[in-house]
Amino acid sequence: MLGTTRIIQSSDKPDLFSFKNIRLDFPILEEKVHGKQLVYLDSAATTQKPRVVIDTLRDYYEKCNSNVHRAVHYLGEKATRGYESSRKSIAQFINAEDVREIVFTRGTTESVNLVASSYGRTFLKPGDEVLISYLEHHSNIVPWQIVCNQTGAQLKVAPINDQGEIILEEFKKLLSPKTKIVSIAQVSNALGTINPLEKMIPMAHDVGAVVLVDGAQAASHMSVDVQKLGCDFYAFSGHKIYGPTGIGVLYGKAHLLEKMPPYHGGGEMILSVTFEKTTYNEIPYKFEAGTPNIAGAFGMQAALKYVSGIGLDNIAAYESGLLQYATLKLSRIPGLKLIGTAKNKACVLSFTLEGIHPHDIGTILDREGVAIRTGHHCAMPVMQRFGVPATARVSLGIYNNREDIDIFVEALLKVGEIFR
Repeated sequence: MLGTTRIIQSSDKPDLFSFKNIRLDFPILEEKVHGKQLVYLDSAATTQKPRVVIDTLRDYYEKCNSNVHRAVHYLGEKATRGYESSRKSIAQFINAEDVREIVFTRGTTESVNLVASSYGRTFLKPGDEVLISYLEHHSNIVPWQIVCNQTGAQLKVAPINDQGEIILEEFKKLLSPKTKIVSIAQVSNALGTINPLEKMIPMAHDVGAVVLVDGAQAASHMSVDVQKLGCDFYAFSGHKIYGPTGIGVLYGKAHLLEKMPPYHGGGEMILSVTFEKTTYNEIPYKFEAGTPNIAGAFGMQAALKYVSGIGLDNIAAYESGLLQYATLKLSRIPGLKLIGTAKNKACVLSFTLEGIHPHDIGTILDREGVAIRTGHHCAMPVMQRFGVPATARVSLGIYNNREDIDIFVEALLKVGEIFR
């Protein structure tokens, strides 16, 4: 494949990383927005793509575009090898025990829906309970509402405190032998809270529940080890970890995936079909009906190789420094209130500015070349919990630096001047 991967030794100090050079790997950061240099602070929505990922996608279409698992010709075999190589890389990236435990999906949302529909509809019954939290993204709420309505199970919600942290005592009280599924985000997309899964997962297992972890906001910020976590399912998306859109992963323990019925029907997920009976394929192919996002799988492998070359621990340390710097700068702005002040956070800062609607903040910042996210962030219950209709959200990635934060803060001060 084309492109290069920057390697930064883990012995280097995070604040001495050559992140100025890393920025050069991201062509879009050279773009001008309204005549200003782009400052991209919306990585929680989607990360920008390094050149190695972009080159890999082009390389796939130019040199081995073909369907997978269906042809004996050269291109088909080359595409299949690359596709399955990506699956193996993903298994290694999250330390899955078996490559068969990696199912390709369109993203975290589809991964959660797959578990809710396939596992939930099969094993939930009236009187059973599904436990989530107030921190969840809509895609980790709505699928469970749907399956609870279909099965007669009940949805329970663990509360959060004023800092945006799950109240562990209340979480534990909600667990019972009726709890069959617990589905929790590792990192909140709206607040950046990092949940203490090392405590929560054993609690859930103690009552016999299976645990799905929404890792969409975690995989790009920290090392993920599904065996160490002990979760039963883990979901994440390529586009949140510097890879392409339209590709994602569901990790599931093999013994659970084997018991689950197919999610979609069609090609690839079958062994044989007659009008009387269909025999399904083995895992993971049982869940991968139709032509998959082959190019996306190639691109995701390139993205994982890229971030692994930098080192997830290095990324976590570097971003922690950026978060501290940004938090300090924002805390000095009159009328600004941070929403979500958990002790353990990823690189997300949600805030309101007194007397100014978040959408107005975002519009004016855009005129200064600064891209942030405003709104409810597909987490309306979080907004309701804090009594706000929306927030402005800054989310950082490996290509950001203190200069980006300084430019953002200067632009934010202009917002205040305009409205006051």
